[in-house]
Amino acid sequence: MAIRTEERSSLEFVFKSLFAGGVAGMCSKTAVAPLDRIKILLQAHNKHYKHLGVFSGLRHIVRKEAFFALYKGNGAQMVRIFPYAATQFTAFELYKKMLTSLLGSNSHIGKFLAGSGAGVTAVTLTYPLDTIRARLAFQVTGEHVYSGIVQTALSIFKEEGGLRALYRGFVPTVCGMIPYAGFSFYCFEMLKYICMKYMPQVTCDSCSRNTGGLVLMMPAKLLCGGLAGAVAQSVSYPLDVTRRRMQLAMMNPETRKFGCVGMISTIVLIYKENGVFRGLYRGMSINYLRAIPMVAVSFSTYELLKQMLDLDTGMKL
Repeated sequence: MAIRTEERSSLEFVFKSLFAGGVAGMCSKTAVAPLDRIKILLQAHNKHYKHLGVFSGLRHIVRKEAFFALYKGNGAQMVRIFPYAATQFTAFELYKKMLTSLLGSNSHIGKFLAGSGAGVTAVTLTYPLDTIRARLAFQVTGEHVYSGIVQTALSIFKEEGGLRALYRGFVPTVCGMIPYAGFSFYCFEMLKYICMKYMPQVTCDSCSRNTGGLVLMMPAKLLCGGLAGAVAQSVSYPLDVTRRRMQLAMMNPETRKFGCVGMISTIVLIYKENGVFRGLYRGMSINYLRAIPMVAVSFSTYELLKQMLDLDTGMKL
């Protein structure tokens, strides 16, 4: 009986974590969808936007295509992001528990590995949807090649090499995900710990349901999440650019060479053609504009839903 109760409790924890993580991901991505689209257009040097900046590019999208074009590709993003974020947050909770039992609750490497493992698990399961979403977001009104999620998937699969084409750019994604997800979760956990340990009177409310009797207030959650996102993006951004170039290579005759080479060769080509700041870090300013609020909203929504669903959000202080 005790074993069945424990199994039921574990399943309830997993399902609640999946739901909270999925909703958190959808909220965060929708909040920054316009910035996501212009980032993709700039990263891959779309001929209509490559000469523009962030804000001029956003204005140009509205003038050239219409306001809702800012959210082009967001439907595919929502299809991808719910399972992605649900898997990532739940995997992090499970990996953290496992690594805590192996390395101890105060292990820094344990928190980093839990975050990295969660990111790699999530991106492996949902990567084809990210490729599809990038293709849809890269299209400009009047020059559409793809009409929807299923048609895009079938077209890539049939015309560009099957499943391998849907996973084009996967290696740099995983290489970038290890530091990105690792630093995101590690920094958020550590900043949350610092706030709850050293500044509870400023950053926390009391909450009897939690292990430590405290819960972060919303401004503190947003601040911790934003700082975590900024650190993580700074480390992993060149690999994000590499991933996008590989994903979108076949959409433009000028960039098809990126679809025929591997990760290292793509990085070298980007560097030779555009250098570091105009190539490997192209769109970095917009990435800060989108990553900081995105990660802030994601972690804050997840923590809030954990409280509402009676999942333990506290920590032993």
